[in-house]
Amino acid sequence: MNHLERTLKIVLAAVFAIVLAEKFGLHYASSAGIIAILSVLETRKSTLKMAFQRLQSVLLAFLLAVCSYSCLGFNLWALSVYLLFYVFLAYRLHLEAGIAPSTVLVMHLLAEKSLAPELIAEEFTLFTIGAGLALLFNLYMPSKNKEIQAFHQQVEVQMKAILYRFETFLLTGSGENKAELINQLDETLEQALRLVYLERHNQLFQQTNYQVHYFEMRQQQNKLLRQMAANISRCHLAGRESSLLAHLFHETAHQLSEKNSGVVLIEDIEQMLTLFRQTDLPKTRQEFERRAVLFQLLQDLERFIQIKVDFYQEIA
Repeated sequence: MNHLERTLKIVLAAVFAIVLAEKFGLHYASSAGIIAILSVLETRKSTLKMAFQRLQSVLLAFLLAVCSYSCLGFNLWALSVYLLFYVFLAYRLHLEAGIAPSTVLVMHLLAEKSLAPELIAEEFTLFTIGAGLALLFNLYMPSKNKEIQAFHQQVEVQMKAILYRFETFLLTGSGENKAELINQLDETLEQALRLVYLERHNQLFQQTNYQVHYFEMRQQQNKLLRQMAANISRCHLAGRESSLLAHLFHETAHQLSEKNSGVVLIEDIEQMLTLFRQTDLPKTRQEFERRAVLFQLLQDLERFIQIKVDFYQEIA
């Protein structure tokens, strides 16, 4: 919800709450508007949760206020005793969000010097109107689905660019394998996750867990890309080895897709690992180090694809 949408919701909820309270002939109608302003939050779920917490807080406040006013009368001492117990219990019970609106309603009893059931019922009606209209206006939340799908495409484009860059580096052996593309992908994934977390909290009944798990899966993959980038930067393989590994990165990039399970790529990597296990053992330190880097890259690439395979099997 952007600033303009939230501003309009707050204004409309407050105005309608006051008008409705006046239509019912309630005293202190402006209090309904104040409660509405405090109750319009960022998401549907947070608004609903806050309304329930404030309802509990109002019930606690009126219970303590009735006891305090009945025992000590309608004076400042009675209000002080009420506040002492209420504020303490509200924080202990995690109902502190309702301290301000509940106390405003309780102070109406002090102003009227009455605990008449009709007056208490009127205060609860003010609360119901304010919180209810806040919930009503927050039912409208524009879908972020188009923006989320755009992030899907952006993430795949950026991830493919990184994999193709790995391929080029292995084939040419020149150029500097910087992490700038990986950093950009990190930023894109963080933005995407912020959006899908927000969208999930705007859905009361329809969950968006798939989107959350998808972008979290891509985050795990990007951590492996960062690790592979460091290994590729110090990778000096023989021509045949570089070509075979570059081909795997090319195929991984080519087949990178939200809908691709990745099973075929796992099989290709297993074949390459088997091939290199069957080759002669390294005879020099240089050959040993080169083989170790190659094996590490293959294992990382296998884990990279396995993350997608696991996601596809569990979520998709």
